[in-house]
Amino acid sequence: MGFDLDGAVVLVTGGVRGVGAGISRAFLKAGAVVVACARRAPDAAVPGVEFLPCDVRDPELVRRLVAEVVERHARLDVVVNNAGGAPFALAADASPAFHRKVVELNLVAPLLVSQVANEVMQRQESGGSIVMVGSVSGRRPSPGTAAYGAAKAGLDGLAASLAVEWAPKVRVNSLAVGMVRTESSHLHYGDAAGVAAVGRTVPLGRLAEPDEVGGCAVFLASPSASYVTGASLLVHGGGEVPAYLGAAAT
Repeated sequence: MGFDLDGAVVLVTGGVRGVGAGISRAFLKAGAVVVACARRAPDAAVPGVEFLPCDVRDPELVRRLVAEVVERHARLDVVVNNAGGAPFALAADASPAFHRKVVELNLVAPLLVSQVANEVMQRQESGGSIVMVGSVSGRRPSPGTAAYGAAKAGLDGLAASLAVEWAPKVRVNSLAVGMVRTESSHLHYGDAAGVAAVGRTVPLGRLAEPDEVGGCAVFLASPSASYVTGASLLVHGGGEVPAYLGAAAT
């Protein structure tokens, strides 16, 4: 038991920047061999992480990706479905094509990657583990990113269903991630003062660091979570301080 993943082969989608880079670093620290994919090569690679290009929305490219990982390393032990995201767009204004693309990236693509990975893992004596990187946006209103929030809600349900279908060989869990401080935080929260102000709305008083999310993914993939499947782990610093507490007369 423990978080030791020495020699395990891990694929992290979108694992080259932001939260994904933190996840890749955490698995490296646990001793794993880490392969990260993204549509484009990063400007600055994560040291020690192998990179393969892939658009995870494309079934043929996903099959090539998984085949390349297995060809290089003879196995695939862990998949972290991290690739996702959506720009701000009010639901009434966004086009049907916009909504479709958001759901495709954040829900359909993780299912596709998981299907192909499961084919490999079911043949391995040790099976495998799949971790979906979800969001608190799937558990509360998500104005401005409604399709994204709906897709992330679906991701929790998807993980729970796959956990039943693919047991006992493959464990499937999800992370419900809150606000994270990344190189793109300014696009959502403004300057440093804005990031700090947003952090004060969280009970722990700050945004998460990408490596902290990575540590939770490592736990779910590790032997310490060997009896955990179909679960969703909240990684949100306690959530959000209820608005009424600030509005109530004291």
